[in-house]
Amino acid sequence: MPNIKSAKKRVLVTKTKTLQNQMLKTALKTSIKKFEAAVTAGDKELAKTTYTEAICKVDKAVSDGILHKNTAARRKSRFTRMLNNMQ
Repeated sequence: MPNIKSAKKRVLVTKTKTLQNQMLKTALKTSIKKFEAAVTAGDKELAKTTYTEAICKVDKAVSDGILHKNTAARRKSRFTRMLNNMQ
């Protein structure tokens, strides 16, 4: 346990930021799973709406520093291909 006041504050700030990052990651994973489920179910309308939500969450994760920009580009490309290849 830290003894210095600034170190104590850093522990609290780190806890808060870790929780925020965890919440964003969870929301990102949930939106991706919803999109993939819609694609496998073959529901084109639901896939379109969840696609836009997933892309938005991926972009938000990049801006918050949770995902690398190349990882985000790869995922968005995969999502787009999945949506375009639906029958």
